[in-house]
Amino acid sequence: MSALRDAAMTAKAWPFEEARRLLKRYEKAPPEKGYVLFETGYGPSGLPHIGTFGEVLRTTMIRRAFEVVSDIPTKLICFSDDLDGMRKVPGNVPNREKLEEYLQMPLTSVPDPFGTHESFGDHNNEMLKRFLDTFGFDYDFYSARTFYKSGQFDEILRRCAERYDDLMAIMLKSLREERRETYSIFLPIHPETGRVLYVPMKHVDAKEATVTFDDDTGREWTLPVTGGNVKLQWKPDFGARWAALGVDFEMYGKEHATNEKIYDAICRKLGAQPPNHFSYELFLDDQGQKISKSSGNGISIDEWLSYAATESLSYFMYQKPKTAKRLFFDVIPKAVDEYHQQLRAYPDQDPKAQAANPVFHIHNGDVPESTMVVPFAMLLNLASVSGAEDKEALWGFIRRYAPEATPETHAQLDEAAGFAVRYFKDFVAPERVFRAPSDLERAALEDLKTRLGDWTGGLDAEELQSMVFAVGKEHGFEPLRDWFKALYEVLLGASQGPRFGGFIALYGVDETVALIEKGLAGELG
Repeated sequence: MSALRDAAMTAKAWPFEEARRLLKRYEKAPPEKGYVLFETGYGPSGLPHIGTFGEVLRTTMIRRAFEVVSDIPTKLICFSDDLDGMRKVPGNVPNREKLEEYLQMPLTSVPDPFGTHESFGDHNNEMLKRFLDTFGFDYDFYSARTFYKSGQFDEILRRCAERYDDLMAIMLKSLREERRETYSIFLPIHPETGRVLYVPMKHVDAKEATVTFDDDTGREWTLPVTGGNVKLQWKPDFGARWAALGVDFEMYGKEHATNEKIYDAICRKLGAQPPNHFSYELFLDDQGQKISKSSGNGISIDEWLSYAATESLSYFMYQKPKTAKRLFFDVIPKAVDEYHQQLRAYPDQDPKAQAANPVFHIHNGDVPESTMVVPFAMLLNLASVSGAEDKEALWGFIRRYAPEATPETHAQLDEAAGFAVRYFKDFVAPERVFRAPSDLERAALEDLKTRLGDWTGGLDAEELQSMVFAVGKEHGFEPLRDWFKALYEVLLGASQGPRFGGFIALYGVDETVALIEKGLAGELG
């Protein structure tokens, strides 16, 4: 552990960099509450999506990195703002028309359109917990409804009433002039209709901790700020929640970055130290648009897990969190193969290199062995040329290539073979475009076919790759990648592909000869 801690104290991996920054917060003394608190927020206005998962995963990576560099206990809270009013009906839920009459009602007062839970907020909260539990996250779930109504938030809400003018001054600086006239940090929940009201306050009584306002009919009400009778606007809520819970770390997407000073100022005004922050870039869909819970674009967690193991998703989330990335189905194969490359490298690395390896953070230091003796991209190509309908068909080729491998001893490979067949059918097959070879390419393919027909070197992938390379050189391909591109486009129907020697070793020499003959005859399209 000492060697790992030493490595972690200088590691450039972003979880360790953030962990060391957080450690400085308590270099003089540990927190009075006895632990360092990490928090992630969730707005259950739509179904939990993959970005939500990424936020919890990345926070957990920093939490685990902190546990390497420090002996201070830690805790993670996943906080759902389920008392927020439903501003619009999400576009990806059933029975949308039935929800129109519940606009501005707290999400935990909106009927569940799926008919499985007491409310829409409860449904989405359970979806979130199910997703997080699937990945084995260690967290405590907090509901805003419970937080406000149980009295746990009452002390800070009273303080908000006492310091109302100061808090309003912070907020009003950030608002347009027309909004300043009606803005209040408090949002009353109407005692009769149950709706969240966006109305100005006529009076805030600091001593009694009450607010007085007119509803949209002109009727005057006075309500206590405690007990769930009001909630805070979302920006003040951020800072007030930090103050109430003693949050030490929270990350959020870059859309929050411009509000960071506001959140911090609210927290300080309420007598607490703001947490450390980490702002990450957003995920984009296949059209380059931000993925959104309400519109349902991009990939869901369940969709990713239909085509690849959970660790590949974690690997994708680890990579470059401060860079905007396309998050669509076509990123899956690369994530799978790069994850296994890192797994294979890990055992031979020194502690410093291991601390910088993504798989250390994915597996919290307990890194498994990779049994993927065939890359995922190669499995996809194999599914393509063999017409495999299920993973058993792929295993016929795999056993010849790697006789020691079985579904029982190579569970990762067995699972990946099933994923590859499914991914090929759904995404690769519909997009394949075969073309006829040029005269130069035809001559080279004939040569390759002849050499393979005479081949006596067995299934050594490197020797086969050298032979394929030599054919391209001797036929004058310049640059040489044009030769390999021709192999992919003529034989596989794609512009990119695997190391072709490895593909021949896996698919078989005789089978590759037959494939070339079909390509030359124009029978693959």
